[in-house]
Amino acid sequence: MANRYFGMSVSDTLKSWTVMKTIVGLTGFASALLLSLVVA
Repeated sequence: MANRYFGMSVSDTLKSWTVMKTIVGLTGFASALLLSLVVA
């Protein structure tokens, strides 16, 4: 659905979503790690 909206190919859509989800995951992990160090 996103690839049709932005006019991207399937491979470009998968690449961009993979990068975005990796960044979101790493940011969440770093936030949780920092929060656990502050609270503990």
